[in-house]
Amino acid sequence: MTRAMHNPALMLLIDSPRLPIIAALAVRFAATVTQWERRRRSRVNLGQLDDRLLRDVGLTRYQADREKRRYFWLA
Repeated sequence: MTRAMHNPALMLLIDSPRLPIIAALAVRFAATVTQWERRRRSRVNLGQLDDRLLRDVGLTRYQADREKRRYFWLA
């Protein structure tokens, strides 16, 4: 399960007490895949920033390169 879910619709579904077990698993799977995709996109975009923008967010080129090489399933 992801640490934090930002999709309100998925949060409502997971909190539903009447959700069948297979549906609950499907919702958790969807939430996990959504988080993975968000991380992947974020890391790709981080790798495209120039040095000036990296300084604005407080990262060095080395830190950005190291982060963009991380696997999407790692937080």
